[in-house]
Amino acid sequence: MSAGHRPWDGLYGPDELAVREAGGYGTRAGIGGRPAVLVIDIVRNFTGYPGEDHIASIRRFRSSCGPYAWAAIPHVATLIATGRERGFPVIFTRATRLPEELRLAQRRKNKRAAKESAESIEVGSEFPDEIAPLAGEIIIEKTKPSPFFGTPLLSHLQMLGVDHLLIAGCTTSGCVRAAVYDGFSYNFGQTLVEECVFDRFPTSHKVNMHDMDAKFADVVPIAEVLRELDERFPLPRTSAALSGAERP
Repeated sequence: MSAGHRPWDGLYGPDELAVREAGGYGTRAGIGGRPAVLVIDIVRNFTGYPGEDHIASIRRFRSSCGPYAWAAIPHVATLIATGRERGFPVIFTRATRLPEELRLAQRRKNKRAAKESAESIEVGSEFPDEIAPLAGEIIIEKTKPSPFFGTPLLSHLQMLGVDHLLIAGCTTSGCVRAAVYDGFSYNFGQTLVEECVFDRFPTSHKVNMHDMDAKFADVVPIAEVLRELDERFPLPRTSAALSGAERP
């Protein structure tokens, strides 16, 4: 990634960027003292399978983000592993399958909401192996875009002493945005890890990244996030590493 690159580069004209600068938007807040990794909705319904054409994937899983998901998943795996190494809570979310009579809101805006494939019904809520939760990690089952709405997520975060969310997942313009708005409303610091967030619509992804960075969260490349975590939360040096480092 080139220095100074932002995901929304090229979408906004100089007048709009001048307004952003003059208004003081987009100030970098940094990571708080007790982060958690929040992995939003990275399940088969949103990922499909690697290497599959996007439209073909949507025919099987109507919400699939196809190649955009699989470009992000290796970075998400890195973020999750980094959190686990440091003892941060790692929390996953996914949608609960509602009874048909409770799915009116979905059907209003998506003509395929009531026409899920058998494959989607069977495996759509499964996490890909690359980022699957470990035994004992929290999985939040939700019925609306925000993982805070009608769930125990806020209570869990309070019990764990979390003050900052390192956010990965999908979609940027949907459930990620809903999470960020509610997380901001509950006064959490928030970092959207740039390469770990994705959408089926690249333009919507970029616009929403810009808006969230301007007002509600830091949008930060994963290399910078890992560097800050290494500085702020260094891992204990193993005896082998120490002995190697101390050799003349």
